[in-house]
Amino acid sequence: MANLKEVRTRITSVSSTQQITSAMKMVSASKLRRAQDAILSLRPYADKLKEILTNLCSITDNSQGDYSGEREIKTVLLVSITSNRGLCGAFNSNVIKLTKRRAEEKYKGKIVSVLSIGKKADDYFKNSELHIIGTDMPKHLFTLYDDLTFDNVAAVAEKIMANYINGQFDHVELIYNKFKNASIQELTAEQYLPVLPPEKEEDSNLVHDYIFEPDKNQIIEELIPKSLKIQLFRAILESIASEHGARMTAMHKATENASDMLKELKITYNKARQASITNELIEIVSGAEALD
Repeated sequence: MANLKEVRTRITSVSSTQQITSAMKMVSASKLRRAQDAILSLRPYADKLKEILTNLCSITDNSQGDYSGEREIKTVLLVSITSNRGLCGAFNSNVIKLTKRRAEEKYKGKIVSVLSIGKKADDYFKNSELHIIGTDMPKHLFTLYDDLTFDNVAAVAEKIMANYINGQFDHVELIYNKFKNASIQELTAEQYLPVLPPEKEEDSNLVHDYIFEPDKNQIIEELIPKSLKIQLFRAILESIASEHGARMTAMHKATENASDMLKELKITYNKARQASITNELIEIVSGAEALD
């Protein structure tokens, strides 16, 4: 059985850890509220923009457009969106594992590159064969979180679109955690480029009552880049909200585990203390009997 000093040291250590995890849980809960408000405010706009674009594409021959034309897939870009910090359970590792799995399985035999948004993905992929080398693609994108604005994200989206148009990549995917609620994050692999055509089963629900000014094709040419910028910005906001939810859940579980461990340690401490007292009594009685 551990001696009293060792058990007291462990109790002090676990108590300190419990205070830290409890504080981190409260901080994440506060940040989650702001991140949740941001993504819930953006979703209606992004969904409506996508709906309008889908309606327009369904009645316009844009199959050979810059962003919607189908190509033979030879080169693939996977945009892996993680966080800059850890202590959020499997949040980051799930994104990294899915990125690797899609590169090795779905796009086996293709030239696959990974563009990392977030320090955890950047640290993992920068020394791997999937890291982008010798291109003008933006680097150190984990700095986006220091000043996350639509304009900064739009600049990254424009770079991705430009490299898609010039033929550097034939297919682009976003891989991130989609926010559902504080305890559930949905791991998502979403096609970014080329732009997906409208689904046939939805055609009956599409609204075609539009007045076009100046014309349909020109409107689509302006809407698609804007929609793609919104799509990337939304994915990052979804990831941020998911990160805080995952961290809050992880810290809540860590706090509960620390509480359970403290209970066990206190029982162990009491047993060790009782054993020590019993030994001292035995020594006293033995000494008294020896004197008699």
